[in-house]
Amino acid sequence: MAVITAAPAAAVRKEPVLAPPRSRVERRRPAWLSVPLRFLLPALIFAAWWIGSATGAIEPQVIAGPPKVWSAFTELASSGQLADFAWASFVRAAAGVGLGVGAGLILGLAAGLSSLGEEVVDSTMQIVRAVPFLALAPLFIAWFGIDELYKVLLIAVATVAPMYAYTYLGVRNVDRKMVEAARSFGLRGPRLVLEVILPSALPGILMALRVCLSISITGLIAAEQVGTREGVGYLVSLAQEYNRTDYMVLCVVLYAVLGLIFDGAVRIVEKLAMPWRKQVAIR
Repeated sequence: MAVITAAPAAAVRKEPVLAPPRSRVERRRPAWLSVPLRFLLPALIFAAWWIGSATGAIEPQVIAGPPKVWSAFTELASSGQLADFAWASFVRAAAGVGLGVGAGLILGLAAGLSSLGEEVVDSTMQIVRAVPFLALAPLFIAWFGIDELYKVLLIAVATVAPMYAYTYLGVRNVDRKMVEAARSFGLRGPRLVLEVILPSALPGILMALRVCLSISITGLIAAEQVGTREGVGYLVSLAQEYNRTDYMVLCVVLYAVLGLIFDGAVRIVEKLAMPWRKQVAIR
């Protein structure tokens, strides 16, 4: 007679114990540590430069030491020329960047939002992007002379292509579902662009602005080498003519300070326009 055995009881499966979600608290590095870290590498480079100049490892004909550069700075600052030259370069760079960034933003929006705009604009902008803007300097001199218009337009041409490319990509990378959802709520035309598409493309646009500002320094250097009586580029020409390495190093420092001012302005805009970006970094 077959013996029927009872099936073993099913093993009781234990549900995993889930930990309660932790609220994400941003841990910011204290200021007494964050600020020195930002200046650590520049301070090490400056210390190596000072020690090399003081010990004779770096010859003055190659790079002037910090004391000589400081003397050149105080000499120009006391005469008032330094402030005039720095302001003239800043105005030229700001005007060129404003013109180039504005044109690149409008063209990028036109090509990104409309297939017709892409067909009309994109091929021309790709040509502008492929041609080095320094190659256009002789033509610009022949067309516009050597006055301020030439300098501003050269900087504008240097910055229009990067702004166009980043804006175009930023607009085309906007999530289509989000655009359709906004349309379902009644957003159309300019409101859709200003309230949905532009904020979504803002990271790419601000990155384009940072790239354009850095390129504008190169354009400024090239523009101020011709027909200039004011500006940091004119100071570079004088330093080359008289072989003043202290003035040359001072001009490099001035261009670096100008770049830091531009970068700091973009960082402020990023913090105000995109406060969520700081939460992405792994501290």
